[in-house]
Amino acid sequence: MSVYKVVLEPCDEGGYVISCPAIPGCHSQGETKKEAMTNIKEAIEGCLEVLNEQAQSDRDDAEVLEVAV
Repeated sequence: MSVYKVVLEPCDEGGYVISCPAIPGCHSQGETKKEAMTNIKEAIEGCLEVLNEQAQSDRDDAEVLEVAV
């Protein structure tokens, strides 16, 4: 499991917007802080899945491995 920092901001019209600066373009929203946190977790998982698929398709002979830090 990895841990990512997220930025939670209240919206003028209510609710929250939330983003993950470590993953460009990874944003979400929610009516409550809890909902926004749930939604950004799903967004991060989706973004990482797409990035992983892109990395694999960019080089057919490349191998994708994991490393814990």
